[in-house]
Amino acid sequence: MAYDEARKALSGKETAQFYKGALERSHEFRDAYGKRRGVVKAEEMPWEDSPQGKLKHVIDEALDTRECALDIYQQVIPPGSCTGRHRHMSEEVFFVLEGRGYDLHWDVDYDCEEEYSWGWKKESQKFEWEGGDFVCIPPYSMHQHFNVDEVDRARIITATSRIIRALGFDWLDQVESSPDYVDSGG
Repeated sequence: MAYDEARKALSGKETAQFYKGALERSHEFRDAYGKRRGVVKAEEMPWEDSPQGKLKHVIDEALDTRECALDIYQQVIPPGSCTGRHRHMSEEVFFVLEGRGYDLHWDVDYDCEEEYSWGWKKESQKFEWEGGDFVCIPPYSMHQHFNVDEVDRARIITATSRIIRALGFDWLDQVESSPDYVDSGG
């Protein structure tokens, strides 16, 4: 034999029940899935005062819904204010429900010619938006939303994929808190 692969590949005495376990987990998941909520009423969606700002969670893993891939929240940005600045591995998309403002995005700056290195661009890109607009934020780009209206609030609905976290990239960094956030210590 030109290669000794077969002898090595067929050696060993260790045994496992991985496939059997996968079948059992799949059946358990499907049983539990049928008991999860398929509808979340507006009054059941919890509000959160967070370092990112005021959020109303529409879909979140903790809400035990049938949605298994997305986290969705509504964000209210007070007049003349802004959200926190953060970054996460999943791309983010948002739809502007009402208001007008802009985003600042600091995209990832990387180099892999001789050695892999990365950080964030020093200069941000500015993207203006208003009611009815859709905005896409690339993965791990640092970003922040600003409401330019001094009288009326802005509201956006944001979605991110939780699949990226499940793949082992549970990277979420709050770089700067919203100026409206007051840490209650809880």
